[in-house]
Amino acid sequence: MATVGFNPTKIRTTPSFQPHKPISTFFTSFSSKPTKKLPLKLSQSSAKSPPSPRPLRGGSVSESSVSAPLQEEPGTVDDEEKEQEGEEDEDNDDPTAELCYLDPEADPETITQWEMDFCSRPILDIRGKKIWELVVCDRSLSLQFTKYFPNNVINSITLKDAIVSITDELGVPLPDKIRFFRSQMQTIITKACKELGIKPIPSKRCLSLLLWLEDRYETVYIRHPGFQKGAKPLLALDNPFPMQLPENLFGDKWAFVQLPFSVVQQEASSLETKYVFGANIDLDLLGIEIDADTLIPGLAVASSRAKPLAGWMNGLEVCSMEADAARASLILSVGISTRYVYATYKKTPVTTSEAEAWEAAKKACGGLHFLAIQNDLDSDDCEGFWLLLDLPPPPV
Repeated sequence: MATVGFNPTKIRTTPSFQPHKPISTFFTSFSSKPTKKLPLKLSQSSAKSPPSPRPLRGGSVSESSVSAPLQEEPGTVDDEEKEQEGEEDEDNDDPTAELCYLDPEADPETITQWEMDFCSRPILDIRGKKIWELVVCDRSLSLQFTKYFPNNVINSITLKDAIVSITDELGVPLPDKIRFFRSQMQTIITKACKELGIKPIPSKRCLSLLLWLEDRYETVYIRHPGFQKGAKPLLALDNPFPMQLPENLFGDKWAFVQLPFSVVQQEASSLETKYVFGANIDLDLLGIEIDADTLIPGLAVASSRAKPLAGWMNGLEVCSMEADAARASLILSVGISTRYVYATYKKTPVTTSEAEAWEAAKKACGGLHFLAIQNDLDSDDCEGFWLLLDLPPPPV
């Protein structure tokens, strides 16, 4: 089964569907009364394992003030250029180093949205206390910044000063928005952002950041001299019991569907060419490649008021859809930790099999799926289209 990995270059990901019963696209009203069933068979393809991620390369690094110093071995290199390259590689290989990088080809004025994590790491400093780390990037990873902090300076003032220092060191303007995914840090991040005139957005749609943290765990944290194996994350992600869906978010009918990835790309690109609501994911920027004929699972929702419904959904940070076969329901995740019972259906062996097959198809695609809102389930046009990537929580 293919998995979605992270690489600053490209990761070749060719999802394949595992053998199981075909998904039947069944049209169901939100009152859980099936109205139509259509057989929809899954395709079979071979999965290829992605190459191992490589560490990110930054423009400048500095030694952490709270980490053990790096022991450098003396050596001589005849060629000055090779010596400089060797020093750069050595710095990038140092797990105690901090990162401050801006892609020289990027236009700083276009980097208007950041993704941020401010949390402790499974690393102890010289006092035996857990180190905290600020990690900041934009969705294209043109901007990359990391900085370690001792645990006795964690507050909104420290964070605000750090945000300003990023703009000063990299020559970029303050962002319009900053997304973050830890509810426990909402108070500190919100206060720091508002004092700088930045809009804080609690959202798990920090995809570049989440994948980068996963990569840093494997390439940086576990190699740090203060790493504590087996340490659990101090601020674990919330996964609360789903709530009742607000009345204005109800649709009339829904269906499990599948579309070839090439068609999904066309629908997602329509967000830039048509006046429809929704959100896209630039898979190229994340280094994720999927075969054009791979079937991507999705949820189609029909409503007589499709455009207002799409508009209301657009005001949420839609993160993922989940088919909960055990509870015979669909779960909509938005923001950081808000989960809604989006729809329910009558639990039967057939519907349970369909829900499990849909979830299996999503897993086989590395979590990639979509949500489409239409006037009619037979319509060729969407009023809203969200490309979604359901990622596991980071290991830190």
